Amino acid sequence: MPFSDTHADYIRQFERALAAHGRGPEACAALRLVICHYFRHHGRQMAWRETEDPYHIFVSEVMLQQTQVERVQVKYPLFIERFPDFASLAAAGTEDLLAVWQGMGYNRRALSLRKAAQMVVDIYGGALPRTVEDLQTLPGIGRATASSIAAFAFNAPTVFIETNIRRVCIHFFFRDSTDVTDAEILPLVAMTLDRKHPREFYWGIMDYGTMLKKRYPNPNRRSASYAKQTKFEGSDRQIRGKVLRILLKTGRHDPSSLFREAGVDPEKGEAILQKLISEGFVAEEDGTYRLR
Repeated sequence: MPFSDTHADYIRQFERALAAHGRGPEACAALRLVICHYFRHHGRQMAWRETEDPYHIFVSEVMLQQTQVERVQVKYPLFIERFPDFASLAAAGTEDLLAVWQGMGYNRRALSLRKAAQMVVDIYGGALPRTVEDLQTLPGIGRATASSIAAFAFNAPTVFIETNIRRVCIHFFFRDSTDVTDAEILPLVAMTLDRKHPREFYWGIMDYGTMLKKRYPNPNRRSASYAKQTKFEGSDRQIRGKVLRILLKTGRHDPSSLFREAGVDPEKGEAILQKLISEGFVAEEDGTYRLR
């Protein structure tokens, strides 16, 4: 589907600015208009965009770290209904937590999310910290996620890169380049950012990046940080998920029947179980295993 005439005009304005001035403030300002116009007409509706509750936004950003938006849209309201605030999440049992998280993948995020909620309650008095530096003290929160939380929860003009932002910048600024580094992209994000409306800007650029992936060959393949996703079938991650689902369903298992039901070699299964124990997911009692 072609762009509207108006949107195509905005793109041509960007291209003229880029040709005349290079990757400078003029081109960045023009790209800002491209993003703003697109978002105004095609912005996606999501439950976490309809709230300014820091807890709700915090949960959504952690969920979105490694899970597709469509799956998060299903799980997010269920999670918020079961754990409506930091206090309820901080007090959650592992079995209850994983039951709600099931299907999201990367279950360690659920435990980190609970630990973060416990820190918010115990250290920050139940209120999510507002600065990127303080947010980074929470388990599972790196600088990019801390910056996105600050932008969406507090409308802070933070500067960060995630996959859709990277895609937009490579598409517009590095069309003939390969091995583009985030160090090259970050200053362009800083210049393009609408500092008066950072929340809406980041929604817009992320939506634009999603659209680009459907319309063109993925520009992120030309990023220096691009890596093909590893095969899921038969991976440790798949086996970990199977083991946790079995324990969630049955409550307790001896190792031989657990490995047989999971369809895993006992030696590999034992290594995965020990890893799950060390991470706080599983406990061993009298030769049997259960969720901690």
